[in-house]
Amino acid sequence: MIRITMKIDGMMCGMCEAHMNDAIRQAFKIKKVTSSHSKNESVIITENDISEQELAKTVEKTGYKLLDVKKEPYEKKGLFSFLKK
Repeated sequence: MIRITMKIDGMMCGMCEAHMNDAIRQAFKIKKVTSSHSKNESVIITENDISEQELAKTVEKTGYKLLDVKKEPYEKKGLFSFLKK
């Protein structure tokens, strides 16, 4: 799985976060998305990579601006994840 962290300019409140989450859910097949206007970011957990161009197009359709994209492997942390170390 992949964790995609997007820095986004323009989100001002909880409704902005909800709008961004809805736009991402409708545009891509993902596992989870969370947005934070105070951190100016949205974090997506997905099994398949999403291109930066597709992400930018989706963000800009909502009226916000994509500033940066960071991708990293993601491993779900479960109850017994400490046993894997």
